[in-house]
Amino acid sequence: MANITLEKLVKNYGEGDIIKSIDLEIQDKEFMVLVGPSGCGKSTLLRMIAGLEEITDGKLFIGDRLVNNVHPKDRDVAMVFQSYALYPHMSVYENIAFGLRLRKMPKDEIDRLVTEAADTLGLRDLLDRKPKALSGGQRQRVALGRAIVRKPSVFLFDEPLSNLDAELRVHMRAEIANLQKRLGITAVYVTHDQVEAMTMGDRISVLHNGHLAQVGTPLELYDTPANVFVAQFIGTPNMNMLKMKVSDDGTSVVHPDITLKVPERLKAAVADRKGKEVFVGMRPEHIVAPDEHSWSNVAEISGKAEIVETLGHEVVVHMSLGNDTKRIVAKMDVHKVPQIGQQLELNVNADNIHIFDNETQKRL
Repeated sequence: MANITLEKLVKNYGEGDIIKSIDLEIQDKEFMVLVGPSGCGKSTLLRMIAGLEEITDGKLFIGDRLVNNVHPKDRDVAMVFQSYALYPHMSVYENIAFGLRLRKMPKDEIDRLVTEAADTLGLRDLLDRKPKALSGGQRQRVALGRAIVRKPSVFLFDEPLSNLDAELRVHMRAEIANLQKRLGITAVYVTHDQVEAMTMGDRISVLHNGHLAQVGTPLELYDTPANVFVAQFIGTPNMNMLKMKVSDDGTSVVHPDITLKVPERLKAAVADRKGKEVFVGMRPEHIVAPDEHSWSNVAEISGKAEIVETLGHEVVVHMSLGNDTKRIVAKMDVHKVPQIGQQLELNVNADNIHIFDNETQKRL
């Protein structure tokens, strides 16, 4: 079993906690993604699992073994970094085999493992080449091959695709996800790219300022974000967030530029907040032109188009509301591209709004 258990894990560099008492259970053979903005602690957490950072407090288990004081080489993990860290004077074969030779494995066993990994990663015809003769994607495959041949219980990835161009990143993230499933190895993957997280992870752990903001499947995080941070971090474009006031009768939330009827599923949650402010979130796909939907609980919203992004399959419009500097992002039909400065009259699907507490910023 290669499940990973973090119990109240803390990392302190002397000027405050970087990792703040995190509890997390990563299941055997699961692809867990750690995602969050720069400085949130995700790479530090990964390095603690690898043994490259000392644990200030708490416990870390790999399987049933407490590994707080276990040397990195004895943890049965393999790590792939953002930089490929290949030896430029060695061939692909030699780079993949390097760790096995340090372990003084028999030559025929090294050859078998390297060949097997090369076949898995499509590197068989490149084994004699030096890294300088490889593309970025090929170099990343070599780095993966070097990890695979060790037959680890856990794969650790620290933003391995950051140095690749956009098209190759899409290709490589699919390759890595498929490889992990094929090998049946537990994987922990760090990225700041929430699209990468959504497309690769079985589950996602969202970190914010050293805290675990939410853990869940990609759809759980998208459909039921636990707080304002997760709501705005997960999803492209970001969720719109307005501070609104609950009406005195609790049936609607009100903003100077829009009034939304509270859906039945949320009426009980706002019942004790009548007359109080709350945060209301609206996904861009739930703000469209009146003739582009068949919703029943609809609110009208108007504003001026400030930015128009034509993406081919859709148009993303950033719209200012009245005299407010706040912008609302909406999605429109590609055949109805508005002009900059054009006044727009759109509809909001009020049944799909999200409401968060004004003080705790937690989901209601």
